[in-house]
Amino acid sequence: MASQTSAASHLSAAAVQSLEEVHIRHPLNPASDVFLRRLSPIFGLQRLALYVARVPPGKESFLFHRHERDEEFLVILSGHGRAEIGEDTIEVGPGDMMAFPAPYGPPHHLTNPFDDDLVYLMGGESSGFDIAHFPKINKQLIFSKTEIRLVDVEASQKMSLADWQTPTSTDDVEP
Repeated sequence: MASQTSAASHLSAAAVQSLEEVHIRHPLNPASDVFLRRLSPIFGLQRLALYVARVPPGKESFLFHRHERDEEFLVILSGHGRAEIGEDTIEVGPGDMMAFPAPYGPPHHLTNPFDDDLVYLMGGESSGFDIAHFPKINKQLIFSKTEIRLVDVEASQKMSLADWQTPTSTDDVEP
């Protein structure tokens, strides 16, 4: 991680372009294919996740989702794509911005059905704990600093505060 004194305050477009790309695929979406350039450590950012993301033609970003804790934003830098936001699907292109507040922002997803790479700036909070909700498949991913857990919502048990409370009884009190 960059220290306070060694963190950059500026990166040229050429420097950003020369950064190594990390290739990831969302484990729940076989069409997911994303290449990320991680910017946060270069700038010494610890509370903000910041990436340049690239989705090749015919591929998708992650999976239709929303976040419980970490707010997120996207700015399209080049190419065109389709953004599924809640019930709507819209075409997006350079300069378009999207923002998704937590915890009740709309679920969202990007696809690239076009012939050129879709490149965007992706950023958001980096709290160290978040839950991603995938409403179309009824699953959740729980992210912590040490692990990621997949939860099948249907197989999990829903609880309330009442499940944890013990009824008070006068029979439990000694005279």
